[in-house]
Amino acid sequence: MKEGNFLDKVIEYEQQLDSMHKQFREIIGFVAKMTEENHSLQLENHHLRARLDELDLQAAADKKTAERSQRADVGEGVDNLARIYNEGFHVCNVHYGSTRKGEDCLFCLSFLSKQNL
Repeated sequence: MKEGNFLDKVIEYEQQLDSMHKQFREIIGFVAKMTEENHSLQLENHHLRARLDELDLQAAADKKTAERSQRADVGEGVDNLARIYNEGFHVCNVHYGSTRKGEDCLFCLSFLSKQNL
């Protein structure tokens, strides 16, 4: 191999090494940027999941409160109907509001027992 040809090859290899070194540094920078972004997204994801869990617990508590409130409202109505029945009036849909005349009404009793379940 001629000396000039050998020198040209060495220079060519040096340029290729410089090019690869530059590409390698760009890849390292890209990986560092992606690693930081990944860490940031994982942290944000963690915070969002924690907030979602808080909201789920709050929604469940609100639902239970609403159910209790609704049951209390229904219970109050049933209590009022039972009081009206005990005062001697029908509360069933067959004879609603009419006087019972001292007899028990199976329709009223059935209705009140269903409402208490």
